[in-house]
Formats: sequence, structure tokens, C-alpha cells
Amino acid sequence: MTAFLTRALAVAGAGLVLATVNYSIAGKESVIRSGETIYLALAPVDPRSLMQGDYMALRFRLAEDIEVARTRGLPQNARSAPLHIDERRVATLTNDVGQTQIAFKIRGGRVWLGTNAYFFAEGSAERYARARFGMFRLRGEDGEAVLVGLADESLNEL
Repeated sequence: MTAFLTRALAVAGAGLVLATVNYSIAGKESVIRSGETIYLALAPVDPRSLMQGDYMALRFRLAEDIEVARTRGLPQNARSAPLHIDERRVATLTNDVGQTQIAFKIRGGRVWLGTNAYFFAEGSAERYARARFGMFRLRGEDGEAVLVGLADESLNEL
């Protein structure tokens, strides 16, 4: 009877993990399908880690701006920040709390906007070297953002 109970608990645990992962994936797919497109400017990255194999290390100016704001009055427990979205759809930090929000996490003491890397097909690094913006889909209700691509200075998708 103990072996049966152990197996049943293992199957239930695996099912719970799979259900949680599928729920998360479905949420991100929903953001990609129906979220509004915004662009976040890329910040300089250590050139030694900019291109590593089949991915590009990313850092966003907005994340740096939020980190500064956290030292100057944005509550330390805040997990979203107000955005100003200009006519080009480029988003920047604002003090206007009534504006659209973007959700963020703190990882290793730094603001995390969902990713720090962009993966691409082998042999296409040269194409992405022109990247100046991350293209995100943003869900307005909770501020969840998902990186969907990279864009050049003119906001042309790469």
C-alpha cells in the first residue's frame, strides 16, 4: 500500500507541476496575442557578453531607470512602475502613477523585466547587432510584458 501511495503522490505532484507550467505558458501566449506593442530602449551591455553563441545579452534602460527610482522614492516593495508611451510606442519611466504600468521583479538585487537574453538562429548574429530596442507586448490589466522581438533605431523589427 505504501508503494501505491508514493506513486500516487508522485503522479499528483507531476500533474500539478505540468498544470502550473501550462497555466504560465497560456498566460504569456495571451499577452503575446492581445497585448499592446511597446518598445524599450536597450542599454549598453558588456561587449564581451553582448553576443554569446546563439543569443544576445540584453539590458534595458527602463530597468536601470526603475533601479534609480527605487533609490529615490519608488517604494522598495513596488513591483510595477508607471510608463509614458510616446507616439512611436517607445516607453519610458514617468512619475504619473495614473499611466500604464509595467510589472517587474527583483533578481539578484536588480530590476528584471522578464528576460536578459534574446535567442536567435545560428549564424544570424550580424542581423541582431543593429538592435536598439526590445519589442514587447504589454497587458494593461497587470502590466505583464513579454519580449517578442528586437528592433533597430527606426523601430523596424529585426
